Amino acid sequence: MTSKPDPAEIDFSDVIWEKSPFSGGSDNCVEFGMIGEFVAIRDSKNPTQPPLVYTRAEIAALLDGAKSGAFDHLR
Repeated sequence: MTSKPDPAEIDFSDVIWEKSPFSGGSDNCVEFGMIGEFVAIRDSKNPTQPPLVYTRAEIAALLDGAKSGAFDHLR
């Protein structure tokens, strides 16, 4: 496995950012984008701040937890 890059050293200008359809179209949400073999996550209110970068396995674990209800107490 390749080590995760430092987000401050990545050029995110070509990333296609996606919002959840549940965000209501506002700028108050989280956006996801692919950067090579990694998934980047950013706050739509602050798109100039370096995004967080995760492996696909880390994102899969997050999504599996969300789908199973593991984070429902955070609502």
